[in-house]
Amino acid sequence: MCPMKTLAQFVQKKRDGLGLSTKGLAERCHLPLNTLEDIEAGKELFLATTIRQKLAKGLRCSLEEIKELEKDFSTMMVSEQIIESLKELILKGSGGLKCPVCGAALVTRIAKMYDLEDNLVLEAKAHCSKCSFQIHS
Repeated sequence: MCPMKTLAQFVQKKRDGLGLSTKGLAERCHLPLNTLEDIEAGKELFLATTIRQKLAKGLRCSLEEIKELEKDFSTMMVSEQIIESLKELILKGSGGLKCPVCGAALVTRIAKMYDLEDNLVLEAKAHCSKCSFQIHS
């Protein structure tokens, strides 16, 4: 059996194996549907800890199986100061941001999450429209 090469492929295959639709898995994991759609589309390559935990439980797999397929490109290519600056701009609603690696347009969004005490936490997310750069939690 060929091992999965991407997180998106892994999630799709495990979900199919459980006989679930994307919506069904989202409900089982208690995650927003758009979060799972982004994971399966390959837009989310690195998951927040809470998302990883919920996904592993819903897919009936280990955290390690998910973690080994995640990619963390941001810290390899760009300084932490630039990433933090971009996060602040995203949370302030700035548009037209450019990728610090290749200069292409950044696709940005603000993820609304809740901590363990049900407090709303806003997280800046972004991925490049051309290269593998992304910003996560």
